[in-house]
Amino acid sequence: MTGTGTFDSDHPGRPEVEIRRSARRRRTVSARREGDKVVVLMPTGLSKTAESELVAEMIGKLERADRRAAARAERSDVELAERAARLSARWLGGAAAPVSVRWVPSMRTRWASCTPQDGTIRVSELLRTVPSYVLDYVLVHELVHLYVAGGHNERFWREVRQYPRTERAMGYLEAYSVVTRQPDLVDLIGGDCAADDGSGDRVETPTG
Repeated sequence: MTGTGTFDSDHPGRPEVEIRRSARRRRTVSARREGDKVVVLMPTGLSKTAESELVAEMIGKLERADRRAAARAERSDVELAERAARLSARWLGGAAAPVSVRWVPSMRTRWASCTPQDGTIRVSELLRTVPSYVLDYVLVHELVHLYVAGGHNERFWREVRQYPRTERAMGYLEAYSVVTRQPDLVDLIGGDCAADDGSGDRVETPTG
């Protein structure tokens, strides 16, 4: 690395840019995000005009990539919500009508969570690759939390077990928690995929 510098953008709202110049680079230019700033790696010896043009081009590419990623994430959340709606209709008589269902970064002690007060369900990214019947069980579990109060009581499990692959899915999750090195999730296999009481606190009732 033979030098670094900053780039003053004429576009308000654009991130701070740091230019890192390297004599080992000949033609390639790359950019990546590091925290709140964008780092652009480029060859030494370029004019200020050339550097400015390359920085603008690389920022544009990053922004387009961000928009594509956001669009994919939005479509994925829509598909998840549609899946939950189908499960509610098929196994729960349409009793659960969530306001939103979305993927969230992995949670240390939960496969998923819901907040009955605002009708939201959140599903851990860890479950993106599990078999469909396992994801369906987790969604059914959280859907039941939306309309059955009192935690994991008898009525709750009676509703959940209308989904016929409940026991098999619970067994899969128990093994999956070991494979993914998430031991804290083992205790949740019995159904403690925690509902929230509206304040964000977890509400758990031991399985009977």
